[in-house]
Amino acid sequence: MKHVLLILVLFSQTLFSQQPTETDFVKENYLKEEVYIPMRDGTKLFTSIYIPKDASKNNKYPFLMQRTCYSVAPYGENNYRRSLGPNKYLMDDKYIFVYQDVRGRYMSEGTFTNMTPQISTTNKRTVDESTDTFDTIEWLLKNIQYNSGKVGQYGTSYPGFYAAVGTLSGHPALVASSPQAPISDFWNDDFLHNGRFMLGYFRTFPVFGVHKTKPESKAWYTDKMVPITSKDGLAFYREMGTLKEGFEKYYQDNFFMREIMDHPNYDQYWQERNLLPHLKGIKHAVLTVGGWFDAEDLAGPLNIYKTIERTSPKAKNSLVMGPFAHGGWGRESGKTFHNDIYFGDSIATYYQKQIETPFFTYHLKPGTLKELNLAEAVLFDTGKNQWEHFSTYPPSNVEKTRIYFHEGQLKSTASQGFSEYFSDPNNPVLSSANLQSFNGFTPRSYMTEDQRFAVGRPDVLTFTSDILENDLTITGELNAMLNAETSASDADFIVKLIDVYPLDYEPKEKKESVLYGNYHQMVRSEIMPARFRENRASPIPMTPHTKTTVPVKLQDVLHTFKKGHRIQVQISSTWFPLFTVNPQKYVANVNKAEKSDYTKAFIKIHGDSYLEFNVSQ
Repeated sequence: MKHVLLILVLFSQTLFSQQPTETDFVKENYLKEEVYIPMRDGTKLFTSIYIPKDASKNNKYPFLMQRTCYSVAPYGENNYRRSLGPNKYLMDDKYIFVYQDVRGRYMSEGTFTNMTPQISTTNKRTVDESTDTFDTIEWLLKNIQYNSGKVGQYGTSYPGFYAAVGTLSGHPALVASSPQAPISDFWNDDFLHNGRFMLGYFRTFPVFGVHKTKPESKAWYTDKMVPITSKDGLAFYREMGTLKEGFEKYYQDNFFMREIMDHPNYDQYWQERNLLPHLKGIKHAVLTVGGWFDAEDLAGPLNIYKTIERTSPKAKNSLVMGPFAHGGWGRESGKTFHNDIYFGDSIATYYQKQIETPFFTYHLKPGTLKELNLAEAVLFDTGKNQWEHFSTYPPSNVEKTRIYFHEGQLKSTASQGFSEYFSDPNNPVLSSANLQSFNGFTPRSYMTEDQRFAVGRPDVLTFTSDILENDLTITGELNAMLNAETSASDADFIVKLIDVYPLDYEPKEKKESVLYGNYHQMVRSEIMPARFRENRASPIPMTPHTKTTVPVKLQDVLHTFKKGHRIQVQISSTWFPLFTVNPQKYVANVNKAEKSDYTKAFIKIHGDSYLEFNVSQ
C-alpha cells in the first residue's frame, strides 16, 4: 500500500510540474536584467528589468515601472518573478517591466526615510522620490534597447505613494501613472487618523523602523517582530498597557516609532510628509485607485484625486473606488466578500480587464485602442452592489442633507436637548467582536463588520432612523458636526455610519454561522481627537462642561440604503485596540500618556449635532 501511495504522489508531482504556470510564461517570453541605476547625487538604486524576448528595432515596447520599499525579489538574473505588472492581461500584452528598490531598502544604496519629504528646489544635487523617478526614467530610455520612448508607472500601498509622488517628476516620457491605495498625508493614512495613533498597526513597525547596514536580499528586521503568543489578540493589548509602555517594551530602538512618539502634533515633521500641497502642474494621465473598505489607505486615493483635479487641469484625471480591502483589486477572489458581506462575482477581473488594462494600453501603446471609454469616476455602490460611472466627482445631481441626533433617533431637524454617555479609558469600547482579528498585521475586517456588539453599552450613543420606505443613495463626502461637552479636559470622538438590515434578511450569497437578520453593517467611520478641532499643529484642551464644536470628516462614500433598511449612527470616545485610548485628561504629548492620566468622563452630544451628506437625485 505504501508503494501505491508513493507512486500516486510521484505521479501527481510530475503531472503538476508539467502544467504551465505564470512563471513559465515569464521565463519563456522575457529576459531579465539586474542593474544599479545612478541617481544625480551618486546613490545607486537596484533595479530588475524584464524585457520581452521579441523586442527589436521594429517591435519596440513601452516601460511599465514599479518603485517599492518591499523588495523586487527574486534576486538573481536567473530567478524570475511569478508574474509581471499589475495584472496578467498587461503581462500577456508585453511591456518592459521595471522594478526598483527605493533608497535604503533591500539591495539599493542610500538611507530610507518614511514618506520621503518632497523638496522644491533648483539645486541639481538635491534628491527626493520625484527626482529618483526622473533619473530612473532617463537612464532606462538611454540604456535599454528597443524601448518605445513611453513610460507608465503604478504601485499599490507604499508603492502607490511612490507612483503618486512620481507624477511630479515632470519627465516628458512619463505618460500614464496609476497610484493605487497611495498614502497622501501621513497624518491621516495608515499609522494615524487625524493624528490619533492606529494601534492596530503595532506589529508592523519593524518593517518601517529598522535601517539596514548592508545590501539585503531578504528581510533584515524579522528578529524585531513582536511574537503572537495567543489567539486572543485583545489579551496582548490589555497586557501591553499604554502606548508609552508598549514603546518602551518593544520599540525603543525603532526610529519610526520614536518619531511618532516625539511628534504628537502636526508639526514640521508631519507637514513635510504631506504630498498634497506639492501635487501641481501634472500634465499626463493619472488613474487613482482605492477600496471603499481599505482600512489602511482610504483617505489617500480620494485626496490625491481631488487635489490633482483642482490643481492640474491638463491632467487626464480619473478615480476608481471598488468594494475592496487594501489592494483587493489586484487579485481575483471569485466571489467578492469583505468580511461577511458579499458584493458580487469577479469584481477584480472587471477592474483589471475593463479599466486598468485599457488605461495603460491606450496611453502607452498609441493606436492599439481607438478610444478609451473611461469615465471621470468609476465607483462601486456598496448598497446596490453595482458599478456606477460619473462624468464628474463628486456627482453634481445631489441634494445636501443633514440628519440630527436626538434621544436615540435620527431626525431631520435639530433639538434643544442632549444625549449623554459615560466614557472610561480603563474599560474602552472594543473595535471588533472578533478578538482573534487583533493579531492581524494590519486591520482589515472592521470596515464592514457587524456593529451590534456596541449597541447598548453605556459608553456608546446609538441613533437609528425609521425603516426606509424607499432606497436612499448617499454619495461624496460625509461630515459630522458634533456639539459636545465633557466633564474632563480632552476627548476623542468616533462616528460610525451603519446600515441596519431587516430582521428577516437572508442574502443569496452568505457565510455559514453569520446572522444576517438585523445585521448592523459598518458603512463608514472615523475618529477625531477634539484637541485638533481648530488647528492640527496647535492642540487645545476642552473646557469642562462647555459646549464645544468638533468637526469629524468621515471620508467619502457611495452607498444605497435599501428600502426596508434603517440608517444608524453610533458615537463613542474609545475604539480599542484599533486606536490608542485617549486618557481624557489633557496632556501635552498624548502618545506618552500614563495610566495615571486616565480620567472617566460624562460626555454630552447636543441635539443640534448632525451628519451631513449628499443624496443622489
